[in-house]
Amino acid sequence: MGRPSPAAVWIWMLLLLLSESRAGHLRAQESKVLEGKECKPHSQPWQTALFQGVRLICGGVLIEDNWVLTAAHCQKKKYTVRVGEHSLKNKDESEQERAVAQSIPHPCYNSSNNDHSYDLMLIQLRGRVPLGPKVKPIKLADHCPQAGQKCTISGWGTVTSPRENFPDTLNCAEVKIIPQHQCEKAYPGQVTDSMVCASDSSGADTAFGNSLFYLFIFDSGGPLVCNGVLQGITSWGSDPCGRPEKPGVYSKVCHSLDWIKKTIGSRG
Repeated sequence: MGRPSPAAVWIWMLLLLLSESRAGHLRAQESKVLEGKECKPHSQPWQTALFQGVRLICGGVLIEDNWVLTAAHCQKKKYTVRVGEHSLKNKDESEQERAVAQSIPHPCYNSSNNDHSYDLMLIQLRGRVPLGPKVKPIKLADHCPQAGQKCTISGWGTVTSPRENFPDTLNCAEVKIIPQHQCEKAYPGQVTDSMVCASDSSGADTAFGNSLFYLFIFDSGGPLVCNGVLQGITSWGSDPCGRPEKPGVYSKVCHSLDWIKKTIGSRG
């Protein structure tokens, strides 16, 4: 065969560029599988962040001026809790950091096996945090979530998956509660009555960050907020995150309400 004409080479290069452009567009679309976007600053005033030194390890939820609810698998020997946080790089005027007085995992949580039931933990802070519009506790749900209910999830976890891209600012996404039978079908033999699933048609989901899948666990322990009350705590999910057929799994607050109230009441 002879050498292609300049016109043929030009057409071939144009088709290649168009193909690359389309592939780049598809990759950009795929990179948004978690559908998170920056929250309006301090619109989630109950959101907390758990740190080991300068390293963010988990999210959490302020439920009293000296109590935080998070996931039991987030427990560490030593860590601090920040409230009023939005940007991780820039210190917010409302930002406060408190040492942990004690960590109290749910008595039914078993960390020695792969059972995620009752993945909840109460953290008592050393000293009470001043409250205001940017730092305030959230009310706990006194009833369990209903299928189809719209909720908000938030955290500093990866906004892309499987390649991680961790944002500087707090991200939010809207999800819906999934019927329990669908949740159980998505994860056969792994879902119990202490759990609830949430996702949406585009796969919006918190990056659960179980240590089996991710080194960092930025979204674990974060809130599932429905109609202004706390319904769940981010516990676990699929790998990679954000698969519509594999919703995020949250520990139900309603199933542990008595334990939460009794624990806080007995320690002040």
